[in-house]
Amino acid sequence: MWQNEGTGSSLLGLLPIVAIFLVFYFLLILPNQKRQKKLQQMLANLKNGDRVVTSGGIHGTIVGMRDEYVVLRVPPEQVKLEVARNSITTVHLPTEEQS
Repeated sequence: MWQNEGTGSSLLGLLPIVAIFLVFYFLLILPNQKRQKKLQQMLANLKNGDRVVTSGGIHGTIVGMRDEYVVLRVPPEQVKLEVARNSITTVHLPTEEQS
C-alpha cells in the first residue's frame, strides 16, 4: 500500500531542481551567451581608424592589425601600443559633426 505513493513523491522532489536549473539558464546562462556572441562579432568587425577602449582603460585609435594583436595610436604623444585583440572591450562610434 505504501509502495505506490513513493514513486509520485520522487518525481515531485525533482521538480524544484528542474525549476531552479531553468531559472539559472534564462537569467544567467542565456544572457551571457548573447553578450559573448556580440563581443566576438565586434572583435571580428574591427578595422583601421576605429576608436577603441581596452580592458585596461586605454583609449586609442587602431592603426594596424595582426591576427591576435592590434596596434593602437594613443594621444597625446601619438605613442603606438600593441595590445591583444581580446583586450578590446568597446568601440566608440564616430559622432556626426553638427553644423
